[in-house]
Amino acid sequence: MGAVKITDFVSRTGEIEMGAEFEGLVAVVTGSGSGIGLATSRLLKQRGARVIGLDLEPGELGEAGQWLQCDVSDKASVEKAFFEIEKLTDRIDVVVNNAGVGSIGTIESASEEEWDHVFRVNVVGTALVSAAAMPWLRKSDSASIVNLCSIAATVGLPARAVYSASKGAVMSLTLAMAADYVDEKIRVNCVNPGTTDTPWIRRLLSQAEDPDAELEALNQRQPIRRLITDNEVASSVCFLASPLQASTTATVLAVDGGMDNLRLRR
Repeated sequence: MGAVKITDFVSRTGEIEMGAEFEGLVAVVTGSGSGIGLATSRLLKQRGARVIGLDLEPGELGEAGQWLQCDVSDKASVEKAFFEIEKLTDRIDVVVNNAGVGSIGTIESASEEEWDHVFRVNVVGTALVSAAAMPWLRKSDSASIVNLCSIAATVGLPARAVYSASKGAVMSLTLAMAADYVDEKIRVNCVNPGTTDTPWIRRLLSQAEDPDAELEALNQRQPIRRLITDNEVASSVCFLASPLQASTTATVLAVDGGMDNLRLRR
């Protein structure tokens, strides 16, 4: 398929037809086996993309994409994955850097190993995968990178020191990458989700003394009084990645139920 043009999705009435804007495009999604990465992979496929999922395990990716094993924190593993990608396709149009790990605690409780691991996965992993994809992205007429950041990058959350620092770095990295590649027409944006109902969050809740009370506390922390869904985040990722958003770059999109900007009286 040739270059995707916005006119390909304009009906006779002049309205943009959504739902197939990724037709003929190839998307690489990291952390594709569960949670936000899985929801994003499924939605990209529904909208016409061919999805290649990079993760340590296939998880629930199934028919949503082609799984390749990859540890994004390890350069050799990333290089091996992209060597395999080269056998599958001659194009990459979209990269979604979703793979990440969490961390609970303060600067006093965090170990040096924890700092190293979280930054290697969340920050260095984003850079390694993006760099490996650049030769393909430069050939695409619809090149887009979307990084998964977090509300932890913009507000102070208790006992999230290492994680927050890593996501702050991802947000800054997003803007730096957008500046570096704007002349090459490679768009770079990020999504800042609030607390999202994912398997990782459910595992954390299961470790609490009172999981139901902890879940209610998380719900009440957000102005909309519920957790964000993985599908809501996936929809935002696809919005930023879409070739219909060709003028959108260096954007930080909050999907947080108003947590960052609203100050409500209850």
